[in-house]
Amino acid sequence: MESIFYSINEATAKAANDVNSMRSYRTGSATESYQEQVRNVYEIVKEIEKKKPKLYERAQRMAARYSRKLAEYYNSYYRNEASCPSVMISGAGNFPVGKKKKQNARRETLINEWNYLESYARKIEDLLTMSQPILSNDEQAIELLEEKLEALKEKQENMKAVNKAIKKKDVAVGNEELRDMGYSDNDIAELRKPDFAGRVGYSSFSLQNNLANIKRIEARLKKLKSVKADGTKEVECEFFKVVENTDLMRLQLIFDDKPSEEVRKVLKSHAFRWSPSNKSWQRQLTDNAKRVLTVVINEINALDSIA
Repeated sequence: MESIFYSINEATAKAANDVNSMRSYRTGSATESYQEQVRNVYEIVKEIEKKKPKLYERAQRMAARYSRKLAEYYNSYYRNEASCPSVMISGAGNFPVGKKKKQNARRETLINEWNYLESYARKIEDLLTMSQPILSNDEQAIELLEEKLEALKEKQENMKAVNKAIKKKDVAVGNEELRDMGYSDNDIAELRKPDFAGRVGYSSFSLQNNLANIKRIEARLKKLKSVKADGTKEVECEFFKVVENTDLMRLQLIFDDKPSEEVRKVLKSHAFRWSPSNKSWQRQLTDNAKRVLTVVINEINALDSIA
């Protein structure tokens, strides 16, 4: 598994050091500090791969997001620190009080961002102690979909911000904004390289495709929340009890006794499978499953005998 790193603007980090400290800046130290924190998170991801393999993909996605957001934080932090010198460095004469107030206000916001990143790193670590994997049909499906949705929305905003920076008339200013987003000089060169149609940055297709994924996840999330809100329902019919289990997101058919071979064939032909743990014949709870249920009842009713 390869760790994903983003670029730290070393020039801004040095400027922040020089206006706030008497010590000389060691080139590369900001990048080293950032990468060490990211590596610590990826070490946790490796443990998750060994101990909770079904959570590995989610952990990878969260680690990549953490790496990107941490780079954005550090670049914003160094840019803010470089915006106004310490009075110990500049002296009290003509000190820019207004700039310092603005810098301090930004520091408050950055502290909140740092606290969020700290809690997000702990959230990745918490995956190791989860009692069960997160699957699309379990009780935590809503949480997982909301995470995916948040990541897609962040990706959309990032692509738009990149395109805005690339389109700036002042290329140097645009490149500096891209560096603050965590892009290296090689990344920036690739972003500015025209494609077959002469376009630079992210294509309109990439934006449209990601937006379509956002809308798809939003629709799925809305549907799932609606089903969950209705709660589990049970209905008795002639041959079995029907359970719309919204906790497991399963349509379950519960027989009093073992159904005959003919009945089992009917059930299997419509994607119902026996679940020993739930002692029911079940399939995923969807609108299509509910429609198929009527067909199943009719076919069983047509059989000569029901065991």
